Amino acid sequence: MECEKAGCESEATFELHIPWTENEYVCAGHARVRGRQEGVVADALDDADEHLPDGATDQ
Repeated sequence: MECEKAGCESEATFELHIPWTENEYVCAGHARVRGRQEGVVADALDDADEHLPDGATDQ
């Protein structure tokens, strides 16, 4: 699945849980920026391991 942000062709690796709107599926870069907003929670997708550094999705 591709990142949902316009113009981005990266693979979606996170689901953003956003209290005031629909959840979004985005790449790590967009998750890092958007995850700084208060109330937004970024959860790594199950298949994100292959796109992220070792251990980044360990919970």
